[in-house]
Amino acid sequence: MSAEIRPSVGNALGVLRNGPFRRYIIGSAISDTGTWMQVMAQAWVMTTLTTSAFMLGLAQLCSGLPMLALTMVGGSAADKFDKRKILLITQYVQIGIAVSIGLLIWTKHIAIWQVFIFAAIQGVSNSFEMPTLSALVPELVEREQFQSAISLDRSVFHGSRMVGFSLAGIAIKTWGMASAFFANAVSFVALIIAILSLPPRRRGTAEEEEKRASGIKDGFRYIANDRPSLAMLVLIATQSLCIFPIITVMMPLYGRLILHLGADQVGYLMGASAVGSVVGSLFLIGLPREKRVPLMMINAAAVTVAIFGLSRAPSFYVATGLMIINSLGLATNFGLCSTIVQERAPDYLRGRVSAVFMLSFVGMVPFAALGVTGLSDVIGMPTALVIAAVTFGVITLFILGRFRRQCCEPPLSEAKPSGTPAPPVAATV
Repeated sequence: MSAEIRPSVGNALGVLRNGPFRRYIIGSAISDTGTWMQVMAQAWVMTTLTTSAFMLGLAQLCSGLPMLALTMVGGSAADKFDKRKILLITQYVQIGIAVSIGLLIWTKHIAIWQVFIFAAIQGVSNSFEMPTLSALVPELVEREQFQSAISLDRSVFHGSRMVGFSLAGIAIKTWGMASAFFANAVSFVALIIAILSLPPRRRGTAEEEEKRASGIKDGFRYIANDRPSLAMLVLIATQSLCIFPIITVMMPLYGRLILHLGADQVGYLMGASAVGSVVGSLFLIGLPREKRVPLMMINAAAVTVAIFGLSRAPSFYVATGLMIINSLGLATNFGLCSTIVQERAPDYLRGRVSAVFMLSFVGMVPFAALGVTGLSDVIGMPTALVIAAVTFGVITLFILGRFRRQCCEPPLSEAKPSGTPAPPVAATV
């Protein structure tokens, strides 16, 4: 069995010496900050147009349905075609979306149906962008740097969420809602410049290139036959079903109606959730394989308690603390699930396996958003939070207990002769 290279903080910093990866991370940090500004601003716009949690969920549905239908197509395209060109197209589309919504708000012509339409277009773009980005990072670093690259990529993603949400609240209060959308449009320029500077993917053997062109079903077939990977997808789907609608869809309405907060405080509340996410992502550096599942079980219990606590939170400060605990558990578990899945995936299937993984996340969100928000309108938001928390905790702890041994086993590639390289770990978006 090949020796496992244990990642360290030194390795994490060393990966930044890689020019292409460093340029990608810088561009991604700036672009992601703008994207999170728009996410918060769009949710706030919706709260000015409606007080129905169900309508917020419907906007999520409009974005999620195209992703449910097209994410596997995007993953297949990432395996077959130049990832740089796919990403450039998606950036141009998202610039158009940000500018269009910003102008509608600025001219006071924004309506709910327009938000729904642009959400659907965004969903189509995300269907190609997410699996492509997920499969891109392994092409930018050396094999021994993969886990460090994952940790830094996820940390930048969550750190930009913290900054973006907070900046959005400040921008809305100072310059109005349209400013956050215009800022997002400008932020894409940084990632576009980084993408244009990236080298093309090195071609593999003729057999590998032929396998890259195989069908979408190969990604599903691989996951179905690998039980640890399948278990991780179930965990991600459970997070999407029970927790993510609360923190991404309902939080502005929660802050406005339950805690009676303004836009700036809602931005701080949503930004605070990223603090735990950054810490959780960095914590993955150096974590031994045998400690993964025990930590995931602790995190699942912490998330359950945090969401239950939000249903009874008496103030902004208590809610902020609970959001940090919740995001710490979610981010760590998401990163570990991704690591387990991606380190087991063959190189030629990376785009499609990434797409299946993302599909388990985004595929549940639109329906979960309608379910949790609709339930909230009927029985009240606090009670809906309690039901979501308990459901998440029971399912997650059962799955982790059932597949604990399999998830601690090394990938099959590590049991091969040392001359056979182990598959890389891809970074997730």
